Order: sequence, then C-alpha cells, then structure tokens
Amino acid sequence: MPYVDQDTRKKFDDIVNHLVATFKTTAPKAGNLNYVITCLLNAFYDVDRYEGFNSAVGVLECVKLELYRRRVAPYEDQAMVKNGDIPAYKR
Repeated sequence: MPYVDQDTRKKFDDIVNHLVATFKTTAPKAGNLNYVITCLLNAFYDVDRYEGFNSAVGVLECVKLELYRRRVAPYEDQAMVKNGDIPAYKR
C-alpha cells in the first residue's frame, strides 16, 4: 500500500525524486523502469523460493491495482462520457 506515514515517505522522497529525474533524461523509459523494479524486488525478496516469488508478484499486483483504481479508471470514465458508453455495458 502506498499510503505510508509522512516520516517514512521523507526517507524515500529524495531517492524517488532522483530516480524520476534520471528517468526523464534516459531512454528507454519502460525498460529502465523494469530494470529498477526488478533490481529492487530481487534485493528484497528471496526469488529462489516460492514465498519470495509470491511476495514479489503480490507487490506488483497491488501496485497495478492501485494505479488502475486511481489513474486508469478515472481516465476511462472521462473517455466514456466523451465518446459514449459501450452498448453492452449500458443499463
């Protein structure tokens, strides 16, 4: 869950901001982000055991779901209003 307390966030903000600045000046962005995420997951989880694989996949899944909930769904809702709903989903 990304909603950690403010003191914990302060410990990571400088690092995150440095990464963001680096990503903005380096291509390919998706490949580089994949690399950094992979390195972090490999450093924190025992990826030679099922429990580690499961934990790493769980983190990725929660990040994906939160991104979808907070950013993608509202974007799609706006597109639906602008372009019209799909007939099968109309009530």
